[in-house]
Amino acid sequence: MKSRCKNPISVITLALVAIILTNCSPALKAQQALYFNKNLPVEQRVADLMQRMTLEEKVAQMCQYVGVEHMKEAEKNLSAAEMANSDASGFYPNLHSSEVEKMVEKGRIGSFLHVVTAEEANYLQALAAKSRLKIPLIIGIDAIHGNGLYSGATIYPTPISLASTFEPRLAEISSQQTALEMRATGSHWAFTPNVDVARDARWGRVGETFGEDPYLVTQMGVASINGLQQHDFTGAHKVIACVKHLIAGSEPPNGLNLAPMDVSERTLREVFLPPYKAAVEAGVFSAMTAHNEVNGIPSHSNAWMMTDIMRNEYGFEGFYVSDWMDIERLQNLHAVAPTQKEACFLTVDAGMDMHMHGPNFLKPIMELVNENRLTEERINASVSKILTAKFKLGLFENSQVDLDKIKNIVFQKSHQETALEAARKSIVLLKNEGLLPLDTEKYKNILVTGPNADDQTVLGDWALVQPDENVITIKEGIQQVAPSFSNITFFDSGDDIRDMKDEKIEEAARIAEQKDLVIVVVGSNAMRYHWNNRTTGENVARAAINLAGKQLQLVKKIHATGTPVLIVFTGGRPLSTPWIDEHIPAIVQAWEPGSFAGQAVAEIIFGKVNPSGKLPISIPRSVGQIQTIYNHKAAHYYRKYTFEKTGPLYPFGYGMSYTTYAYSKPSISNKQIEKNETTTVSATVTNTGKVAGEEIVQLYINDEYSSVTRPLKELKGFKKIALAPGESKEIMFEITPEMLSFFDVKMNYIVEAGTFKIMVGSSSKDEDLQTVTLTVK
Repeated sequence: MKSRCKNPISVITLALVAIILTNCSPALKAQQALYFNKNLPVEQRVADLMQRMTLEEKVAQMCQYVGVEHMKEAEKNLSAAEMANSDASGFYPNLHSSEVEKMVEKGRIGSFLHVVTAEEANYLQALAAKSRLKIPLIIGIDAIHGNGLYSGATIYPTPISLASTFEPRLAEISSQQTALEMRATGSHWAFTPNVDVARDARWGRVGETFGEDPYLVTQMGVASINGLQQHDFTGAHKVIACVKHLIAGSEPPNGLNLAPMDVSERTLREVFLPPYKAAVEAGVFSAMTAHNEVNGIPSHSNAWMMTDIMRNEYGFEGFYVSDWMDIERLQNLHAVAPTQKEACFLTVDAGMDMHMHGPNFLKPIMELVNENRLTEERINASVSKILTAKFKLGLFENSQVDLDKIKNIVFQKSHQETALEAARKSIVLLKNEGLLPLDTEKYKNILVTGPNADDQTVLGDWALVQPDENVITIKEGIQQVAPSFSNITFFDSGDDIRDMKDEKIEEAARIAEQKDLVIVVVGSNAMRYHWNNRTTGENVARAAINLAGKQLQLVKKIHATGTPVLIVFTGGRPLSTPWIDEHIPAIVQAWEPGSFAGQAVAEIIFGKVNPSGKLPISIPRSVGQIQTIYNHKAAHYYRKYTFEKTGPLYPFGYGMSYTTYAYSKPSISNKQIEKNETTTVSATVTNTGKVAGEEIVQLYINDEYSSVTRPLKELKGFKKIALAPGESKEIMFEITPEMLSFFDVKMNYIVEAGTFKIMVGSSSKDEDLQTVTLTVK
C-alpha cells in the first residue's frame, strides 16, 4: 500500500475513490460539511446547510412535537376527543410515540416541547444525531418563572408577583439564572415572557402577566428578554426568549381564554402593542401568536399583525411559533379554512414559521410548495431563522447535557438568594390597622389555617410538583421565623378550594377561640398537576372574582370568634373581597412568591422585612365593575353605580409600608418646552417613620386637552429608593417627547402643543400624587 501511494496516478485514483465514497455516504458527507465548522460565520453555516437540504428536511425544521415521554403518558390516559380539547396534554392518534422516535432519526422533526427531564432531552438529541444531516433539535419549555416543569428547579415568583416589585433588575437576574438551569437540563427556548396587558381579572392567565399597565409590562418584559438571551443568545448558557401572545387575548369580552376580541387599532397600538415593539427592539428571537381572533381575523392567520406590523414596521427578525393546536383551529374552530391544508397555507402565508405541534403540517406544506401556492423561498425564510438559532446556541457543537453537572447548577445558592429577594419584594401590604408587624409578646399563641397554608399553590402555574425540601410553605415559614417562645398551631382545613367541608370550617373556628391570633391563608390554586382542583391559571377563567368555594365562610366563622385575624392572599389573580377589607384589620397580598414563599411572608408578618411591593393591577370591588383599570378615560366613572362604591377596591401602584413617606411638590427645570425638547421633573421623598424602607416612586402624565381622548393618567416612569428613618432623597425624571406622544386623529404618532399634568407619588390614587404643569409650545 505504501509503494502504491508513491505513484501519482494511484494517488489520484484514491482521491477519486474518496470522493465517490463520500458521495455514497450521506453521513460522512454531512460530517465533513462546512456547516460543522464552528469558526465560520453563522450566516455561512446556515447557507451551506440549507443548500444540502431537501424540501422535506426544510419543512421538518418547522415541525414541533410534544416529548415522547409526555406522549406516552397521554397515550395511556387520554382519548382522541380529550386530546383535541386539551391545551396541556397531547398525543397523536394513529401515530405512536415509537414512530415519532423514528421520525427524529430520519430528520423529520426540528423541535420538541414538554421534554421535562435531561435524560429525555439527551435521548432525543441522540436520535437526531443519527439523521442524514445531523441537525440537532431545539427544545422549548414553558419556563415562565424559573424552569418550573423540571423537578428540582428554582421557582421564582410568578410574573404578576415579580411585577409587584417594580424592579426590572430582578426580572433580568432571575431570567438569566433560569437560562442557566434550562441549558443544564437540556432546554434552549423559553416560551416567555408573556407581555399580554391584563385588563380582566376573570381571565385565568393574569398571574402569568406583568399586570395592567403597558409601561410596566414593557419594562419587565424587556428585562426578562435581556436575562434569557443576554442581548445576543450566542453560547451555551443562554436561551431564546419568546414574546407572547400576539395579540389582545388578555382582555376577553367574557373573561374566557381564546374568546374573540374586537378592539380598535388605537387601543391595539396604545395598550397591547408597545411591549411587542420594545421586545423587538431588545432583539427577541421568537414570538408566539394568540389563541384568539382579533376583529374577525384569527391571530394565526393575521398577516397584518405578523408581517405588516411586527416584521415590516417594527423590524422583527426572529421566528414565529404557533400556540398549541391553533393552526388546526383555523379549520375546526374559527372556520376560516375548510381543510387543514388550507389552514397551513393561511398561517404560513401570513408569516408563521413553526407549528406547535404534531403531524398535520409537514405533508400539507410540502404539497402547497409543489403546487406553487407557497414558494420554497418562503420556506427558506422560516428555516434559516430556526437554523440560525440552533447554530448560535451551539447545538451543532454539543446538543447533549452533562447529567453529573446538573446538581451544581439547578437550585444553586445564588439562585435561591435571588428567588428569596424577589419574593420579599413582591409582597404587597393591602391593609394594616396596627396589627402588623406582629407584637410577638401579645400574640404568642397563633393558629395558621386555610386551604393555601401548607401546599405548593405558592408556586403558581407552570410548575410541576417540586421536592418538599425545596419549597417553604406559608405554615412552614411562620414556624421557622416566629420567635422560639411562640406557639404555632396548624389546622388543616383542607387544601381543595372547590370542596371545603363544613365540619372543617367549624373545627377551625373552635380552635381559633383559644388563640391570640389566626392567620388565614386563602386565595386561588393554579397547581396544574391537580388540574381539576384549580381555580386560576391557564384556561381556568371565572365568572366571579370573589373567594372561590367556602373560603369566605371560613374567614367569617373565625372572625366571629373575636380572635384577631390576619388574611394572607395567595394566587395569581386579583380577588374582590370587600367584606374582608371592611372587617379584617390586616391583609397581605402574597400572590405566588415561589420556592421561598413561606419565609418571605413570615418575614413580612414578623417585621424582619418591611413590605415594599405595589399592585401591578387594580383590584375591583366586584366582577360587575370589570373593566377596572387605573388608566381610564374621563367618562369611565362619570356615572356612579347604584348599590356599590365606584372605583377599585385597591388601585394600581398601591401598597403600604411599616413606615411613612412624605412627598414634596414636584419642581420642573423648564416649564415650557418645544415638542422635540426634554425637561426634568424632581421631587423630594422623606422617610417620616421609624423604620428603614424602600419606596417605589411613580411618575404619571396626563395630556389635559388633546385631539382625541386620553387617559386621565398614564405611568411613564418609576424608581425604587431605600430610605433610613428621617432620610430624604431627591428623585429626578427626564420628561421626553416619547412620554408625551400619542396617536392623533389620523393615527400619526405625535406630540401636540398644550398643557400636561406631571404627577409624582406613591400610587395611582389622586390623593397620593403631587402635581406640576408642563406646557409644550
